Amino acid sequence: MLGVNSWKKLIWIIVGTAGGLLLGGGVSIYLVLAGVPDPTRLEDRKIAQSTRIMDRTSTVVLYDIHGEEKRTVIPFDQIPDSVKKATVAIEDERFYSHGGVDIRGMLRALLVDITSGSLREGGSTITQQFVKGALLKPDRSIVRKIREAIIAIILESRYSKDEILGFYLNQIPYGANAYGIEAAAQTYFGKSARNLDPAESALLAALPQAPSYYSPFGSHRDELLKRKDVVLDHMVDLGFISKPDAAAAKKEVLEIKKAKQDILAPHFVNYIREYLAQTYGEETVEQGGLTVITTLNWDLQQKAEEVVQNGALRNDNLIDAKNSALVAMDPKTGEILAMVGSRDYFSDPLPKGCTPGLNCQLDPQVNVTIKPRQPGSAFKPFVYATALLKGYTDKTVLFDVPTEFNAICNPDGTAPAGYDPRNCYMPGNYDEKFRGPVVVRNALAESLNVPSVELLYLAGVENSIKTANAMGITTIQYDPARYGLALVLGGAEVTLLDMVHGYGGFARDGVQANLTGIIKITDANGTVLEAEHIKTSEIIDPEVARMINDILSDNNARQPIFAPQSSLYFPDRQVAAKTGTTQDYRDAWTIGYTPSLVVGVWSGNNNNKPMKQKGSGVLASAPIFHAFFEAALAGSPPEQFTKPAPVQTDKPILSGLWRGGQVIVIDRLSGKLATADTPEELRQQITAGEPHTILYWVDKDNPRGPVPQNPAADPEYSHWEYALNRWLQVNPIGPPSIVPTEFDPLHTGATKPQLQILFPKAGDVIQKGSAIHVNLTFSVKFPIQEITFLVNDKIEKSLTFGASPIAIEIPTDDLDAGEIELKIRIRDVVENSNEVTIPILLTP
Repeated sequence: MLGVNSWKKLIWIIVGTAGGLLLGGGVSIYLVLAGVPDPTRLEDRKIAQSTRIMDRTSTVVLYDIHGEEKRTVIPFDQIPDSVKKATVAIEDERFYSHGGVDIRGMLRALLVDITSGSLREGGSTITQQFVKGALLKPDRSIVRKIREAIIAIILESRYSKDEILGFYLNQIPYGANAYGIEAAAQTYFGKSARNLDPAESALLAALPQAPSYYSPFGSHRDELLKRKDVVLDHMVDLGFISKPDAAAAKKEVLEIKKAKQDILAPHFVNYIREYLAQTYGEETVEQGGLTVITTLNWDLQQKAEEVVQNGALRNDNLIDAKNSALVAMDPKTGEILAMVGSRDYFSDPLPKGCTPGLNCQLDPQVNVTIKPRQPGSAFKPFVYATALLKGYTDKTVLFDVPTEFNAICNPDGTAPAGYDPRNCYMPGNYDEKFRGPVVVRNALAESLNVPSVELLYLAGVENSIKTANAMGITTIQYDPARYGLALVLGGAEVTLLDMVHGYGGFARDGVQANLTGIIKITDANGTVLEAEHIKTSEIIDPEVARMINDILSDNNARQPIFAPQSSLYFPDRQVAAKTGTTQDYRDAWTIGYTPSLVVGVWSGNNNNKPMKQKGSGVLASAPIFHAFFEAALAGSPPEQFTKPAPVQTDKPILSGLWRGGQVIVIDRLSGKLATADTPEELRQQITAGEPHTILYWVDKDNPRGPVPQNPAADPEYSHWEYALNRWLQVNPIGPPSIVPTEFDPLHTGATKPQLQILFPKAGDVIQKGSAIHVNLTFSVKFPIQEITFLVNDKIEKSLTFGASPIAIEIPTDDLDAGEIELKIRIRDVVENSNEVTIPILLTP
């Protein structure tokens, strides 16, 4: 429904247009008709100009959209009725009753234009579409729409309806450089248009509305098949085909011909072409002579295609995973550097019975990088980042124990009477083991499921979705109830491209650049239509991003699950990486990054057929990731992530301590209470009291705040406590910690080593070339471990034995003249230490 303002706007447009034409008279008519070609001279049609899609260097032509135009004119009487009727049904059902312009369609399109605030291409009849494509230049303007209508009316007065429909069917673009129905039939089905059946006719009739988007060689064939069925439904409604024949046509398995190899980086090119069509219109893309400089790195693209092909073939033999995909992005600019949407875009024809876009185990023309898939544990970093933002730490203790998370169910995982047990939720780990208490760092690095579900509950599903959305995940709807706690295990669908973009926000310490595949677009006249403008924004707290980077690049933390030399490890580089495998092993992911490169790999089957092995994220995708990453960074200097700042908290459970609520600092050597003289490296925190889960110690929405007065008020508390106590029964931790009452006797002022320097004295002058003679005495309570002599903080000599007094010489030949600092340190076997500093002037 139009609002009052919209109706007013429509009325003013109509009144204004009428008034303008009356006042302008001949001038207005001249402006509209100036330059209009003679519609009776169809041989004088406009010449289309080729649009070229280039790599980032402008030297490699990835695709010439109009470079090899395919067109074969076929007489109208040889075009099957199924093609004619399918086209009329979907494009212009009143074609045989209007005079070239469909007033109802135009008014409906005008209302849409007014309410949407943009000029669209709707409302055009078949005659108008032919005029637009054959006689007028690509342009979206009111003047052109009026010209289009006038010429259509003139054509209708000169030619029959069948002649005009014949012109249209021999002219219209069907994508893949196929112009006209004969070229389309040959391109997609390998047959003449004369031999098309109703199902094939309906599919081809579905294409002209958006040839790039619906391309049978692209990623939206499932939507193309749905639109084909819409065409058949329209044909039934118009009496063009019977319901049984339409039903049979819907069930027919269509065999699409193999794509021609005249395109480089085909999935990326189709991705760019879809963007161009949405932004500038199909006609401009087909005929407007655009030059498109993309962000693609052709060298990296070739390597990506190689590793995907080799890895997918290997996976096919090992675990029945026939396909893989890869995206590489520069996180500093958001530029897509490589995109492989599937193994072997130009593969042989698909197996019989395989319908592209629906049930093919390998569907090579589908760009998996932009198709929603479940990410498994690859989604976990967004949840962990949300928890860190809320105040939890990387040392927060969670419990990897069998836990029922549905508060309605019994704590042992059984369902109460009358309740569907399928709604109970007690997840496990992929190796079917439980590890007891673990800290957040290890839970993420080892990709443990139960602690991750706990952390999602603490962080909040709603908050975690907000974080994911803010970081570029576009496919997850803001509907917490829809996903529940399974969200952290990859229960929602995402695209590989979004995931790579999201991880790029971590790579840049919380700053994200807008995703782009375009550097510059110019039209046939050289006018710049679009130029890259890198836009960045802070999407997450930098310290949180740094902590995620630190955890995901911690090879030691992941080792309990992953081998020390796994495909995630690079010995000479700091690389953050995360894997993911979905339930039933349908999807395997690996995403990794440095500050300058993010790479994501997916492996699996297009039709969701499960793979044959656990841990497929590492086995299937990580080797592909490693091979590409290693090649992409070869020759570039290693980069380091910025270390996160230390996090201080006064709550034991947030600091890695879980056995009680009382924190005591002891000396590790003596086991007694630490003193002010206890060395930092020997100070150890212990807890005393009863062990509890984290919900006993923190309010989940305010973890740094007061301890909850009534922990049982949290609906998950009783289940979590039950799970921990049950685990403790099987895995006893021994008696509670005994709190010492005496202070550490090893580290006191009385036990500190005493050091006296006899020579040199502060301010002594020594000539360069002469040795510094050092004489000292010392007294200790415990045996000496080491005496170290430093000049300007550089160790010159070290003694591990000796008795007082000591005399040594330190050469000065390699020292610079001027004031120097002599420092002498003494340390005993229980880590007591002392230090004396003496300033000396060294003259030339």
